[in-house]
Amino acid sequence: MSIQFIGMIGHRLGSEIIAPTAPVFDKDYIVRSAQAHEAAGFDRILVGYWSDQPDGFLVTALAGLSTSRINFLLAHRPGFVAPTLAARKLATLENLLDGRLAVHIISGGSDAEQRKDGDYLDHDQRYARTEEFLDVVKQVWTSARPFDHQGEFFRAEAAFSALKPVQQPHLPVYFGGSSPAAIRVAGRHADVFALWGESLAQTRETIEKVRAEAARHGRQIGFSVSFRPIIAETEEKAWAKAEAILEQARQRMAESGWVFTAKPDSVGAQRLRELAEQGERVDTRLWTGISKLVGGAYNSTALVGTPEQVADALLDYYDLGVRNFLIRGFDPLNDAIDYGRELLPLTRAKVAEREARAA
Repeated sequence: MSIQFIGMIGHRLGSEIIAPTAPVFDKDYIVRSAQAHEAAGFDRILVGYWSDQPDGFLVTALAGLSTSRINFLLAHRPGFVAPTLAARKLATLENLLDGRLAVHIISGGSDAEQRKDGDYLDHDQRYARTEEFLDVVKQVWTSARPFDHQGEFFRAEAAFSALKPVQQPHLPVYFGGSSPAAIRVAGRHADVFALWGESLAQTRETIEKVRAEAARHGRQIGFSVSFRPIIAETEEKAWAKAEAILEQARQRMAESGWVFTAKPDSVGAQRLRELAEQGERVDTRLWTGISKLVGGAYNSTALVGTPEQVADALLDYYDLGVRNFLIRGFDPLNDAIDYGRELLPLTRAKVAEREARAA
C-alpha cells in the first residue's frame, strides 16, 4: 500500500505524562508493545537511540523475534561503531529478522548529548562523518570483494562482509536532519527523509529542498513525517484531551524536576520552536502545546480531532508527497491499540479512495 504507518516502542513504559516504570530494560513491555503494534496493523516500528539507555540492536532483536510480520526501523548514530562493523551488525540483525529491518541514521543535534559518548565533533563535522560512514557501510553491503578505504574520519584495509543483507541492494536508509549539511547528505544517501511534524508550509519547503538535492544525484527520495495524534469521538473532546495531556505533562515535569534544555545545534528543534511561536494551533489540527513545553526537543507536535478529522489532516501531508507517517501517542501502548482500531484503517481507506479516483 502506498501509505505506511510507523509506530515507536521504548525499552520500558514512559512518556511525558507517564513516569517511567522499572526495570529500565523491561523485556515483557518490549514484547507486548511490539506485538500490540503488529496486531494494530502498523507497517514498521522505530526503535530509538539515546546516549544513556539500553542498546537498540538488542531491543530490536527481542521485539523482532517476538513478532512475525511487522518491520523495524533502528535508529543509529554514526561515529561510535566503525562503519565496517556497523554494516555487519546491521546485516546480521536484518538476516535474523528475515529482511524486516531498515536503519534510521541520526547524526546528532546536541553537542552535550554527543559528548556523553565521547564525541566532540561540531554539528557540520558530524554530518560530514555521516556521509563518509554511509559511503563505507553501503560498500560493505554491496561489495563482492574486499576493498580499502582511507577518508577523513575512517580507514580500513581489505574491508569485506561475507554476510549480505536480505534486501537488495541494501537495507533501506531513513535519514533525519533539517540543516543544509543534513540535506546535502540526504540527497546522496537517503531512501526516506524523515521530518518532525511541522506545518504544511514548512513541510512543503523542506520536501522541495530535499527533492532538488536528490535530483542533483539523479535520485528520488521518499518522505516521512512524525506526529503524536490525539483522537476522540468529538472534536471538542479531542481538544479537551490535548489540554489535559498538557496539564499532566506540566505536573509531571514539576514533580520530577524533569527539565528540557534547548538544542541550539539542532535546526529541527529551532524550526519546532519557531512553529510553536505561531500559536498552539496551526493549520487547523496541528497542536504545538507539548512542543513548546519541551523546547522543540523531539517529535512533539500533535494532530487533534476525531479519527476522521485527523485522517484528513494526514492526507494533506500525503498530498505533499509524504507516504510514511510515524505516529505515537502520549499513552504509548494504549494509543497504539486505539490507532489500529480507528485511525489506521480509516486513513488507508481514504487513500485507497483517492488513488481509485486518480486512476
